[in-house]
Amino acid sequence: MSDRTILVTGTAGFIGFHAARRLLAEGLQVVGLDNLNAYYDPALKRARLDLLQQEPRFSFVQADLADRPAIAALFAKHRFGTVLHLAAQAGVRYSIEQPHAYVDANLEGFANVLEGCRHHQCGHLLYASSSSVYGANTKVPFSVDDKTDHPVSFYAATKKANELMAYSYSHLYRLPVTGMRFFTIYGPWGRPDMALFLFTKAILEGAPIRLFNHGRMRRDFTYIDDVTRTILRLIDHVPPDKGPAGGAPARVYNIGNNHPEELTHVVTVLEKALGRAAVKEMLPMQPGDVPETFADVGDLMRDVGFRPSTSIEDGIRDFVAWYRDHYKV
Repeated sequence: MSDRTILVTGTAGFIGFHAARRLLAEGLQVVGLDNLNAYYDPALKRARLDLLQQEPRFSFVQADLADRPAIAALFAKHRFGTVLHLAAQAGVRYSIEQPHAYVDANLEGFANVLEGCRHHQCGHLLYASSSSVYGANTKVPFSVDDKTDHPVSFYAATKKANELMAYSYSHLYRLPVTGMRFFTIYGPWGRPDMALFLFTKAILEGAPIRLFNHGRMRRDFTYIDDVTRTILRLIDHVPPDKGPAGGAPARVYNIGNNHPEELTHVVTVLEKALGRAAVKEMLPMQPGDVPETFADVGDLMRDVGFRPSTSIEDGIRDFVAWYRDHYKV
């Protein structure tokens, strides 16, 4: 593990918060960056941040990734040995309504991170991609060797662009980069715009839950602790530079559970954990959505020994316990 300070962008976000907390537990110095925007409840972001700020080895910078001078100054000040870039404008449907938010954060913001890494000798950039890049692919499980040229949402297009941008910097400037295609991450402190959070809130309030494609959806639900364990291993697994003839020092991995769950089964498990029945509203497929995600994680298992170990039953139980405690319901 790098002995230099690690930058975690999106540190008040779901994955960024958990990753920063695990890095701090390992004894590392962490600088967290977030703009604390209002895409979802900023109070949840601040509650995560309050926990991180109890750690003496953690410092926080509130800034926007698209603010080029601010990001350049941050990199010049710290000269990060490792950058864990998890900040992004997330959400498939919101990208249909507000595409410019994705240009600012996911394209311009990512370019600023790449420039910071390039000019200040970053030893390894790890960045968040998404299972959304697989678009309408019908071959399952999804492999990192599959073509990803047909995104069905603008969010997915920006994540595919991130992979291409990172590869070009890796090729041109020999910057070691590792992309992580995340598959439906869930768990305590999760995102309120994700299905499990929305379902839990609705069931407890007696409101209907919306099941798109009439519930015929399968998702590779991946528990947050499995994700952060993997990130820690990947930080030390720096892609080697074998020279121009050996290609760029760049890799992309699927970060998934390798076991898709039927959405109807997930709802049944959630009902059991909450002790309440859901009122179900069956709806057609939404624009930009896909019926199934399923991660092939063979290369991840081979390279860093990753094997997901959290069942959907255990993961949902832990999420529900956190939700009831946090929201006092």
